[in-house]
Amino acid sequence: MAQPHAVVVGGGIGGLAAAVALHRKGWAVTVCERSPAIEPVGAGLGVAPNGLRALDALDLGDELRACAVTQGRAGLRRKDGRWLVRTDAEDLRRFFGDSVVVVPRADLVDVLLTRLPAGALRTATTVTSVEPGDTRQLARVGTDAGELTADLVVAADGIRSMIRPALFLEHPGPVYAGFTSWRFIVDAPQEPIDYGESWGCGVTAGVLPLPGGRVYCYVTANAPAGERAKDERAEIAGLLAEWHDPIPGLVAGVAPEAVLRTDVWHIATPLPAYHKGRVALLGDAAHAMTPNLGQGACQAIEDAVVLAHHINGSTAYVPTALRSYTDVRIGRTSLIAQRSAQIAETTQSESALLNRFRDTGASVMGRLPATLMSRYLRPVLDWQPPTETARV
Repeated sequence: MAQPHAVVVGGGIGGLAAAVALHRKGWAVTVCERSPAIEPVGAGLGVAPNGLRALDALDLGDELRACAVTQGRAGLRRKDGRWLVRTDAEDLRRFFGDSVVVVPRADLVDVLLTRLPAGALRTATTVTSVEPGDTRQLARVGTDAGELTADLVVAADGIRSMIRPALFLEHPGPVYAGFTSWRFIVDAPQEPIDYGESWGCGVTAGVLPLPGGRVYCYVTANAPAGERAKDERAEIAGLLAEWHDPIPGLVAGVAPEAVLRTDVWHIATPLPAYHKGRVALLGDAAHAMTPNLGQGACQAIEDAVVLAHHINGSTAYVPTALRSYTDVRIGRTSLIAQRSAQIAETTQSESALLNRFRDTGASVMGRLPATLMSRYLRPVLDWQPPTETARV
């Protein structure tokens, strides 16, 4: 029996996780990445307990934990420094078996790359077309280096996916969320600092620990899509000049060229399915969400684990297996994307009145017992890998 073959379009976290998961199931995998090298876009990344469980299913969880740091005590504050909510890693570990770990995005990509089989990754390869196939015909993938045939195609080509609109012509596609984001990594100050997220009026700022005495910072602000400043560091320095310490000092300590700015787009209207024929959509290509729950990468890795779990038996039944993949994933990811968008609407509010209600509500939640707080997080963080087998 010939070894089944999957073509993965996109060499980001979701695409690499899918390739690793399928390889573990005995599939030959080809990863087509249009960039000349795998250079992760982004700075830091928080991986929540559900994401760690997904990595555990790929035997990668401990490897990531070894190069990450635990978020520890954190919480939410106002821009003047007043605490609204305090959180503790031990509470998360008690309720969900793990806490949030923070790692440079590049380190997670490296962990995934080490598990790819030799020759699987094809960089500088642009996919130009996909024919999804069916139970009788294999899928065909056109690239600038020639055509590939595949029993399965995994479309992990991001929010600007060229495959998604080809499969779902009437879907409106991604929409601008109304705000932009800046991210950077900087050396931590010598004095201890408190980590977490702070809220202003249409502006948020977050500070998270990284290994090696560094700090991952992010900032969001309402802005027209596509707007750019000559000096992005100066732009956020102006936004945060009157915020509590250590935020202004961290901004001052980063080189201007190290600040990455990205507008926030998301798929506000869920797709009708995450597959067509032999093509499965995965990660941002399927359900790009705002960053407010920190679930983008976690959901992509979950997708990869669930996809590999359902791809069993004869390759003729791949389209049927993909229907199961859609059934399992579409409800969960749509719920999380919707909740994340709702949080974004709240945190990016420019209404002083609404922000007072927001901050008061957060403060009340912060005084609730940890068991009650955990109920809000449970639908997101309490995901378990497919039960038929703990590992793929």
